[in-house]
Amino acid sequence: MTINCKGKLIDLSTPKVMGILNVTPDSFYDGGFYKDESGILNQVKKMLDDGATFIDIGAYSSKPNAENVPQEEELKRILPIIELLLKHFPDIIISVDTFRAEVARKGIEKGAALINDISAGHLDNKMLKTIASLNVPYIMMHMKGTPQTMQQHTDYDDILKDVLFYFSERITSARALGIKDIIIDPGFGFAKTTEQNFELLNVLEGFKITGLPLLAGVSRKSMIYKTLNSSPAQALNGTTALNMVALQKGAKILRVHDVKEAVECVKLFNELNM
Repeated sequence: MTINCKGKLIDLSTPKVMGILNVTPDSFYDGGFYKDESGILNQVKKMLDDGATFIDIGAYSSKPNAENVPQEEELKRILPIIELLLKHFPDIIISVDTFRAEVARKGIEKGAALINDISAGHLDNKMLKTIASLNVPYIMMHMKGTPQTMQQHTDYDDILKDVLFYFSERITSARALGIKDIIIDPGFGFAKTTEQNFELLNVLEGFKITGLPLLAGVSRKSMIYKTLNSSPAQALNGTTALNMVALQKGAKILRVHDVKEAVECVKLFNELNM
């Protein structure tokens, strides 16, 4: 189970960690944390030193009811950061977190290696064709509606079957265009209630039927801090607990704010499964 990132094969038979870098002023946990070059470089160096395989850069907050960001503003935020990181960390594997085909294209042209799309191509009908033409790995996430409306779309007959049906159509469309490396993300927190998020985590192994690598992103999300009556800032311990569950149920990539703890989780998981 490998993906090709700029000619480098990444073996996902052993789980990997993706560190989150939000360059937005309004992300739910780290919005506005990294405002200058030194802060960004220090954070990325720490994540890489702690063992991150991928760095996922987002310039559009996708939290519930997030403010819409014009495409030009998203590009203005993200492209200089890709350039900056590649200058200082030439071997870095950058993922661009965007649902816009033009942002994806320009991000890859700047030197990013893969695209992480919260909408699996639904919010920009040019996305799948763009990914196919760029020939890069594609993370497709499950979501209904948009970040502004998704919490109004939480009706499911059977959450595993419904999400699998969504992916079956998206995967078929992607394969028809020649997209080779696909990773699926069930979308914890996107168009799902707290109870549905836990139900989804409980049946996560059901996604193995796709034969594709699975990404789990529960880091500091409301399913944790609302359950524990705390806050995103206090949700690291809960994140680690659920990351281990995700690994045990088949996750191959953990997308996290706290790389060191996630890498330790993977090491312990690997030891358990030797």
